[in-house]
Amino acid sequence: MEKIEVGEVFTIGDDEQEEEVEVVATLTVDGQDYVAVAFTDDLHEENEEDIEVFFLKVDDEGDFDVIESDEEFDKVSEAFDQMMDEMDEE
Repeated sequence: MEKIEVGEVFTIGDDEQEEEVEVVATLTVDGQDYVAVAFTDDLHEENEEDIEVFFLKVDDEGDFDVIESDEEFDKVSEAFDQMMDEMDEE
């Protein structure tokens, strides 16, 4: 599978409810690739509220998987926050 790029839009969910999400960042933590995604509706609405971002693990075949442990989530979340802070400083 091709490298996942910021700005890509894809659908997640099941047969009953599907949502479009957009990749807002890609990051690698401890050799594992992750994407930070947000709902496209939230990204394109004009509001002052924080946008909910969540993380998906990218497997060796380029497919998305959930993060299964709180420890793993905390590491990815911390790395994302640090990346955002560095971008704000530029």
